[in-house]
Amino acid sequence: MSQVCHLCGKSKVSGGHIIRKGLAKKTGGIGMHVVKNTKRMFEPNIQNVKINENGTVKTVKMCAACIRTGNFVKA
Repeated sequence: MSQVCHLCGKSKVSGGHIIRKGLAKKTGGIGMHVVKNTKRMFEPNIQNVKINENGTVKTVKMCAACIRTGNFVKA
């Protein structure tokens, strides 16, 4: 199954992990320089939750942020 939230539609997002090297300017150096930029994925915190939807019990995937809001009825 896909890693997509049932309520808000939150899913994976691509980004980068930046590695910097050097001494910061405020501590007397010449500044931080980017050495490497690697691609990575930011994944949401998806949980399986049983909800009551239109009188039927369904197991859906929800992100932790939507679970905390409580905009659904737990089964």
